[in-house]
Amino acid sequence: MWLPALFLIVGLTLGLLTDITIPDQYSDYLSIALLAAFDTLFGGIRAHLEGNFEEKVFISGFFFNISLAALLAFIGVQLGIDLYLAAVFAFGVRLFQNIAIIRRKMLEKNNSLLKIEKNKRK
Repeated sequence: MWLPALFLIVGLTLGLLTDITIPDQYSDYLSIALLAAFDTLFGGIRAHLEGNFEEKVFISGFFFNISLAALLAFIGVQLGIDLYLAAVFAFGVRLFQNIAIIRRKMLEKNNSLLKIEKNKRK
C-alpha cells in the first residue's frame, strides 16, 4: 500500500522540479490519460481495501483505460468534436466514487479499531 504512495510523491516531486512543458496540441491527450491513470490508481486502492486486488487486472486496466481515453481524444480531434469530454465525465465520476468508497472504508476501519481499543480498556 505504501509503494504507490511513494511513487506518487516521487513523480509529483520530479514533475514540479523539472521544466518540461507539454505542447498545447497534446494537452487534451495528457489530461485524459492522467484522469484515466488516477481512476485506475484509486480503483486499485479501493480493491486493496476491499481485499480483492489483482495485479493483472490492475495493470491491464491501467493500460487499457489510458489507451481507450487517448483513442477517444484522437477520434474526437479527427472528427472535430470534443469526444474526449465523454471520457472525462466517465473517469471523473468513477474517480470521485472510488475516493468516496476509500474514505468510507478507512473510516470504517478506524471505527472498528477504536471499538477494539475501547473494549480492551474495559
